[in-house]
Order: sequence, then structure tokens, then C-alpha cells
Amino acid sequence: MAEVDENTPLLRSGRSAKGDNPVHVMVPQPVETLGSLGSDETRVALPESRPNENSFPNGRIERNISVEKIYPISLSWKNVSVSVKIPAKKKWCSRTTQKATEKSILKNVSGLVNPGTLVAIMGASGAGKSTLLNVLTSRNTKNYVFNGDIRVNGWHIGSSIKGISAYVQQDDLFITTLTVREQLQFRALLRMDKKLDKASRLARVEDVIVEMGLTKCANNRIGDAGGGKKGISGGERKRLSFASEALTNPPIFFCDEPTSGLDSFMAQNIITTLQKMASKGRVILCTIHQPSSELFSMFDQILLLAEGRTAFMGTQRAAMDFFHNLEYPCPNNYNPADHFILTLAIVPGQEAECRQRTHAVCDKFCETEEYIKMVNQAEDLTQTARHSKTDPLLNDILAGESRYEVSWLTQFRYLFWRSWISMFRDVILTRVRIMQALTLAIVLGLIYLQQTVDQKGIMSINGAIFLLITNTSFSNMFAVVNSFPLELSIFLREYGTGLYRVDTYYLTKTIAEVPLFVAVSIIFATITYWMIGLYGSLEAYLIAVGILVLVANVAISLGYLISTLCGSVTVSLAVAPPLLIPIMLFGGLFVNNGNIPVYFIWLQYLSWFKFSNEVLMVNQWRNIDYIPCPNITIPTIPPNITTPSVPSMPQCLYRSGKDVLDYTSFSEDNLVLDIILLVVLQVGFRFLSIVALFIRARRSKE
Repeated sequence: MAEVDENTPLLRSGRSAKGDNPVHVMVPQPVETLGSLGSDETRVALPESRPNENSFPNGRIERNISVEKIYPISLSWKNVSVSVKIPAKKKWCSRTTQKATEKSILKNVSGLVNPGTLVAIMGASGAGKSTLLNVLTSRNTKNYVFNGDIRVNGWHIGSSIKGISAYVQQDDLFITTLTVREQLQFRALLRMDKKLDKASRLARVEDVIVEMGLTKCANNRIGDAGGGKKGISGGERKRLSFASEALTNPPIFFCDEPTSGLDSFMAQNIITTLQKMASKGRVILCTIHQPSSELFSMFDQILLLAEGRTAFMGTQRAAMDFFHNLEYPCPNNYNPADHFILTLAIVPGQEAECRQRTHAVCDKFCETEEYIKMVNQAEDLTQTARHSKTDPLLNDILAGESRYEVSWLTQFRYLFWRSWISMFRDVILTRVRIMQALTLAIVLGLIYLQQTVDQKGIMSINGAIFLLITNTSFSNMFAVVNSFPLELSIFLREYGTGLYRVDTYYLTKTIAEVPLFVAVSIIFATITYWMIGLYGSLEAYLIAVGILVLVANVAISLGYLISTLCGSVTVSLAVAPPLLIPIMLFGGLFVNNGNIPVYFIWLQYLSWFKFSNEVLMVNQWRNIDYIPCPNITIPTIPPNITTPSVPSMPQCLYRSGKDVLDYTSFSEDNLVLDIILLVVLQVGFRFLSIVALFIRARRSKE
């Protein structure tokens, strides 16, 4: 490890002033960042006394990294091996069973990255780049069989590395209706240290906006080009991803394909941003796929992987020399990155020859001076840590009582704010829902316009009542079956970083949608009720509106359950109709409640159509004491003509509202029970949906 005295010259991007190999500086003194955002240069100096190279200021590091200081971190990994278990399979046409096997992905990979270093992890497809990143970040390792040692400043870190690192994934996921500033403010208010007041957090947001070059688009909505919502550019979205993670000033950044999908100019801007971030003393590792020669030259170090092994780790110049010595020189005017990847690639039809060359390169690297020096530096850090009495880094990371930085109430407050403005800024969807309710209400009202209470009108009124329930159920349930799938990836990512709890997210999202759905249900019920000409009293109208609002909430609750269980818009839309149709059939219109088969009686207790239909039918007919009968003239039959005996037919089937209720097997005595059961169904569906969401969230963290 290079020694640095008090007269150390200024360092830029982790390189020495002479521009040669990166300087490996292990300093416990924090590097100031916010006070020098306008400068690309950062002075790194040793304290006057160095009793322990592995110690941190005051013997501790904040669990939520300070917004004013970056603590220098050296990340090392030794003999990391990863394999994936392939379960046993039995062919349907054969009695033989294929035995379970293990597929090796990484094989004894070692490396070391010091503060202020920007590293590119490169290799052909299947070389193990993403697997190494997952292992180092302790994410997405559910199916991995892992062996090896990962340390921070010599301390074994394990999954606690999440507390001091940021992981910028390839996909940039945001709530599209928020502005850039609102997105950062939301994360700052939920994720930054609880000891900081609101003003300090918002000030940090403004600093990060300037640092990441987002000033011009700070007040622009993020948008989604794929979804037809105009917003910020792809490069700005990627910088916003970095800004979201940089709010807490983590000393380690892991980036998965940061330039994917960007043009050369945008890609260069992103790497320039990463250079500036590294120059503040951070460790930054990026997987990158075939960078241009300009991008390649911007990295401080490269890590080449081949067939799950380390083919090289060091500077570009050292890599050129290494491959030249192995008689694989890079041609003139040729991109070195392409040359390295092609040299280490497995060409179809030449697998044996390519693997032999690749293994020879990897074996040779393990004998080089760079590799031995890197291993010795990592071992020095480990030995220093072993002689320390305490483990200040891990002790403080794990010292927090909760994985969340703010209280449940604070999470609820800001999540509700985001859900509220996100819903009402989606003006098109809001207008469509209102116009849908108005159109259907008017059409149904015109079809059943002012029905009369007589023998012919009874069937029409009963059908109209059931249609009110059916339309309210279908329109509201299908309005939310895509609710959670559309935001599921965002939710799982934010939950995984400890931004908020499952229950706060579920409650705020569902509560924020209540006013719109209630308003739409009231509009629909009011128009249809008076156009159809149902029982004309204020009390009956209010009961009908209340029941239809309750029906809407029950249907929405089932929609939430389907939404959380399926996790996909396509699957949700395919599952919803087969579930809803049987429930509708037992609503009392298609099958008389007195004629339901014994083996299906239980299903009627899941049918809110039955309970709501009974309430609305009782509400319509219980106060009608007389239903007029038509005047029927019976022709006189001459006495000399004999006629077969014909049973006498009653002129009136229904003489009062009670007759209508008796015929449909509905009773006024069940009124309160029906309302209670509607509430129970609503609560039950919502409880099951939050349980399903919680299980999905927990599985995503495994």
C-alpha cells in the first residue's frame, strides 16, 4: 500500500498527480464534499497520528451516512465462488429422472478497490459480471450457493454492506407524475438520517440537484416515453437515479449497466458524473458492456471476467501490457475494450480452443505482480482489522433499532402525499373514469327511463337494480386490477432499500384512491336512480347511494386482492372475469336463492351481489303496499262448445311489494346482516391483499 505524507499533492479521480497507477490511500480522515462541489479536486491528507489504519473518526461510522462527509472505504473480496442449484427434472414421457446439479458461475474471484476509484467490470456475456455485482451488494442471491470473503476496510461485512452502499440498477424506475425535485425530496424525507431536520434534508436535495447537473429539469415531470408521457431525457433519468442514491452520501456505489440504452453523448455525461463522484473519495463499481474507447479511457481501473474467473484487474495501461506480454496485443487504432472482450470470448464452434486460451490468461494473471500486490494489500487490511478491539463499522451499522429512518406516521404522511398528487396529476385517467360513469349512467337511464310500478314494470325495475350493482362492481374492480402491478417494481425496489413499510404503502395508496371512486359511484347512482324512477323518497335514495358506494369498495377490495396476488396486468385481467362471474350468478337474479344447489350454497356467502341486491330490493319494494293489476277481458264461450279443463290463471302475480320480495326469496329481516356482510367482505379482501403484498415483498428480499 502506498504511503502518503502530509505533503501529498492534489489527487484527481483517485489518480496520482503524475497520472500513473491509482494511489491506494487508506485514510480514516473524512473527505469534505459539499463545501467543494464546484471543484474537481479533493485533497486527501493523513491525520497527525495513525494508531490504526482501519479505524474511523471517533471510532464509528454513522448508520445513515453523513450528508457532509464521505468516509474512505476499501472494498475487497477474496476467493468468491458462486454456483446455482439446478433442481432435478423428470421427463413426462420417461421414467428416468435427471439428477440435481450445480452450475458454477464464479470461481475464486478476488479483487480490491480503494477510495476514489472508478472501476469497470467487463466481460463477455455469461462471464459473471451481474453475479459478482449481486454478491458484492448482497442482493438477489436467493438461489446462489456462495463461498468466499467480502470485507470493508478489512472487516467482514456480509449483508450489512447495504447500510453503507448504493445500488443503481439498470432500469430507472420512478413515479412518472412527480417532478425531479419532488422525487428527490420524497426520498430525502424518508431515507436520510432521522437526526436531520426537514430544512437540512431539503437543502441536501438542492445540493444534489446541482451536483448531478439536474438544475434545468428540476421542476419537470419525470414522465415515461414508453407510456406516452413526455418527460425528462434518458440521460437525465439516469442521473436522477444516481441523485436518489447520493442523498445519503454512501461511500460505495454499485452500478449495473449505467450507460445502457443511451447514445454516446449521454453515456459520456454519465461516466463524467461518476468520475466526479469518485473524485470525492467514493468507491464506484460499474458493470459495462462494450464501452467506446472514449468511455473506456475514463475509468480508473478495469476488472475483466472470463468464464467466471478473474482475467485481469488494474489500470488500462497495465491491461494493455499484460495482454501484449501474452502475445495478444491490441491492434493500433482499435478499441481496447473490444479487444479484451473478443480475446476472452467463447466463440461457438471453437469452445475448446477459446476455453484453453481463457484459462491460460486467468492462470497467468494470478502470477502477475499486480495480482500479488492486490492480494497482499487486502490481507494487510484484514490483519489490521484483526488487531482492532472493536468492529466500529458493523457495530454502528447494526446499532439502529429499526431498518427505517422515520416513524410510521411520517412514512404515511409522505407516501399519502405522493399517492395523492400522482393520482390527480393523471388528468386523462381521471377524466376517463368520470366520463365512463356519466355515459353509462345516461345510457342505462334512457333504457329504463321512468319505469312504472305495475306488473310489467316489476321485471324491468328488478333488472335495472341488478344492473346498477353489476356495472358498479365491474367498472370499479377492473379500474384497480392493474393498480399494484404497474407500481410493483417501484414498490419492491423502494421497500428493499428500507424506504417504507408494506402496510404504509398499501394504506396510503388505497386511501388516496377512495375520494375519486366514491365520487364516481355517487354520480353514477344519482343519475340512474332518478332517471329509472326508483322509489321516490330521500331516505330510499340515500340508502341506495350508500349501498352502491359500499358495493364499489367491496369490488375494489377484490380487485386489490387479484392485483397483489397476480403481480402482472395481463394475468390480473385474465383472472378477474372467471372469479367475478360465479359471484354474480348467485346475486338473486339469474338463480333464485331458494333454488341454489346444496353443494353451492356456501358460494352465495361470497357474493356481494346477493347482499346488495337484497338490500336494494327491500329498499325499493318494502314501502309499496299496492301494485295495480291490468284489466283482463275473458271471452265468453258458448254453452254448446265443450272445452278442455284449463286451470284458472291469476290475473296478478304481484299485488304488493311484499309479494315481489317473497317471490325472489328476499327478506327485510336480513337487511342489517347484509350490510354487515358487505363490510366483512370489504375488510376481508383488503386484509388478504395486504398479506399477499407483504409475502411478495418478503420474497423479493430473499
